[in-house]
Amino acid sequence: MNQEDFKETYGFFTEDLDRLLEERKYRELQEKINTVKEADIAEYLEELSGERRLLVFRMLQKDLASDVFAFLPVDIQKLIIDSITDAELGNIIEDLYVDDAVDMLGELPALVVRRVLKNATPKTRRLINQFLKYPENSAGSIMTAEYLSLRREMSVYDAFDYIRTHGQDSETVYDLFVTDNGRHLEGSVTVKDLLMHSYETKIGDIMDSNVIRCTTTDDQEEAAELFNRYDLLSLPVVDQENRLVGIVTVDDAVDVMEDEATEDIEKMAAIIPTELSYFKTGVFDTWKSRIPWLLLLMVSATFTGIIINNFESALAACVVLTGFIPMLMDTAGNCGSQASVTVIRAMSLGDVEFSDFLRVVWKEVRVALACSVSLALVSFAKIWFVDRTILGNTGITVMVDAVVCVTLAVTVVCAKLVGCMLPMLAKRIGFDPAVMASPFITTIVDAVSLLIYFLFAQNLLGI
Repeated sequence: MNQEDFKETYGFFTEDLDRLLEERKYRELQEKINTVKEADIAEYLEELSGERRLLVFRMLQKDLASDVFAFLPVDIQKLIIDSITDAELGNIIEDLYVDDAVDMLGELPALVVRRVLKNATPKTRRLINQFLKYPENSAGSIMTAEYLSLRREMSVYDAFDYIRTHGQDSETVYDLFVTDNGRHLEGSVTVKDLLMHSYETKIGDIMDSNVIRCTTTDDQEEAAELFNRYDLLSLPVVDQENRLVGIVTVDDAVDVMEDEATEDIEKMAAIIPTELSYFKTGVFDTWKSRIPWLLLLMVSATFTGIIINNFESALAACVVLTGFIPMLMDTAGNCGSQASVTVIRAMSLGDVEFSDFLRVVWKEVRVALACSVSLALVSFAKIWFVDRTILGNTGITVMVDAVVCVTLAVTVVCAKLVGCMLPMLAKRIGFDPAVMASPFITTIVDAVSLLIYFLFAQNLLGI
């Protein structure tokens, strides 16, 4: 089903539910909504008012209600928690996967967290508290404890029997991990491996001993990158003694990738990252996330003003030069942004490391030379035939045209070099490369392009 078909189907589905709700046909509404996907129910609940939202939520079957609850945003989760009984809250917490419960508790107010933990069983409470102690943005903070582990001495028949008995509460049953009596990770098998061998085969004979894993303190972005690199569905998480303590599933890895990509985009746009969605972020919070960088960039633009003031006499002697300043600054800024964004993305995907510094510079130099020659030639023709001939700007001479085009060629090369080098140097010294992206680089390149422009104008035009 494509996106348009989905929107049409979803629109019909919500209209039907609205009609049943309006006509108070609650039995028919309950039967219908319990057949819908969890994510779609959560989206529908977000659109309802408080009383109707709680009414529909209570119509959901017990297991479905917990799954839907995990899809809801934190603010609506809090409203539901405030409106339901302790028994209902306890059922939800027990049915939630631990990683979903931890994600929710990390956002809720302290008073609500205490009520949630109070209504959880001692076992669940211990697990949640254990997860909450892991560093923020670590693999341990996003893993789940609901997984299946086998023993190498088990047969395939024993493994299937174990899956049937304990698989209901596991977040995934496709990837299975083999541990010893001390929970040390020894290998992994998949359900496909089990299906392709006889019941008598021992797990130790078919398991893969070379298991891709991460530790609880590894950065969650590094863990997510392993999914992308090795096409994983789940990733075992071990402690410093190689004991299996949980797994990260692909849905959590996708959430991390989305969050990290959003954070990088916001940083490259000179915005302090926020965790809330666009409409969930208030005007004041949006202002706070944008104004610091805007102030910094505004102040840094003082350097370009100083350069222009220092060459004021040159501009007065050849006023026509002023008209080409925006073109030179914009083109140089765009070239720097192209290089920086490309390199930052390559670094985030693991394609580029600091050891590739010279290779990256050499490639960007060649790209810059090709771009600079193309832009300079087109610019020369455009200035001569459009600005001088068609628009009748007689102040433009061959030398003025040459100054603009030579400046353009040199600044393009400089901008490409600055754009590719700064992010790599930033990462080398411990800064986020995304901070060195478009806005910051554009400010640097603007000043460099103006300086080159006026130096060429002074030396070639004698002003």
